[in-house]
Amino acid sequence: MIGSFRKGMPVDFGVLGVHAHPDDEAIWTGGTLARYADEGARTGVVTCTWAGGTRRAGELERSLDILGAGGPRLLGYADARKPESAPGSPRFVDVPLDEAVGRVVEHIREFRPDVVLTFDGYGSSGHPDHVQVHRVTMAAVEAAGYDQLYPDAGDPWRPRALYLVTVPRSVVISHWQAVFGTPPEPGMTLPGVPDEQVTTHLDVERWAERKWAAMHAHESEVGRGASMTLLTALPEQARAQMLANEWYRRVCYTGARETTLAGG
Repeated sequence: MIGSFRKGMPVDFGVLGVHAHPDDEAIWTGGTLARYADEGARTGVVTCTWAGGTRRAGELERSLDILGAGGPRLLGYADARKPESAPGSPRFVDVPLDEAVGRVVEHIREFRPDVVLTFDGYGSSGHPDHVQVHRVTMAAVEAAGYDQLYPDAGDPWRPRALYLVTVPRSVVISHWQAVFGTPPEPGMTLPGVPDEQVTTHLDVERWAERKWAAMHAHESEVGRGASMTLLTALPEQARAQMLANEWYRRVCYTGARETTLAGG
């Protein structure tokens, strides 16, 4: 079930996404970020790979502007599959966990979000950078509240809730054949989780066009035929469904009182 933060919502309510790559913010949480920005919340995004000054960093800046999510917060590590993403920097998946957690803790303590968004345990799509973001963010959300940990990273802050981006397995299966031309093979690994594990569904239909525009701000990804190609391959009704809905697993509550994303 989903509640609403509108009743008793703090005036300075903040939502912070932690993602792996430029374009993740638009594909996976674009509707949520745009919706909450329009509701008056502070919204922001930490992106763990790609360095400032690269083409994709510029595309990220345009996407965040469309979504109303502030400026880029780049950690500057390299994409696991693209060393040119951050020349001279280690791959994010190779960075010691303690270092990566500390970097995210800095952003949590500086931004002071009520809600943190990140990938589920499978990384929503299985990409190794996504899986690593899940691990790092889970640890950082907890660590940010302890004054004993990372004392030089700012004053402690404990987010009220953590939401993991996911997709109901029924939605994955229903769209699989439309994208790939055949149904999923028995026993194959699929994204998403069983439907009963989805705790939160956000209807973001009103913000779907902005989400789509933010995705298209990542022109280099559109050009190489990445996730955008899969969405384009869907029948119009199925594509509209994917753009208009975002799903989460609420798996961690660390605050003094419960806070839930608004939905229907």
